[in-house]
Amino acid sequence: MNDRPKRIALISTGGTIEKTYDELKGVLDNRASVLDVMLAGLQLQGVEIVRIPLMNKDSLDMTAQDHDLIARTAGSMAEAHDGIVIVHGTDRLANSGERLVELLGTPRVPIVLTGAMRPYVMRNTDSLQNLTEAMLAVQLLPPGVFVAMHNRVLQFPGVVKDKERGTFVRRG
Repeated sequence: MNDRPKRIALISTGGTIEKTYDELKGVLDNRASVLDVMLAGLQLQGVEIVRIPLMNKDSLDMTAQDHDLIARTAGSMAEAHDGIVIVHGTDRLANSGERLVELLGTPRVPIVLTGAMRPYVMRNTDSLQNLTEAMLAVQLLPPGVFVAMHNRVLQFPGVVKDKERGTFVRRG
């Protein structure tokens, strides 16, 4: 049995999960990541996390070049890690998931995207649940590209955001 900790690359791209409140403007925005605070509250025995702060954007502001950068970075990290978790805004998460499949095919390790419908700083957030689910899923899934949120894991391609239900579903 291998007792070596699993090396998980955690790529952060911003999105609602990482938004904080700007008191001067009275808005939630992507200024500083809260992922380190979230991770500090989790019990992650047997896991070594390598943080890659790639960007800090609302996914509505992402371009095709951003989706390419996310896919290329995940592909590069997959060479030296046991799994990849990508924290992403939900509005364009499916775009990045599809781009990952287009550029990488089936990666060497599981790549799991996650995000939140409500920021970590809000009382009724889904962010900690989704991050926890993604961290577990990346250790259990076979190689491929997935989204883990709201007690579900779905494999790309063919995943879309259902804006009415506020979650991800299979296209169809």
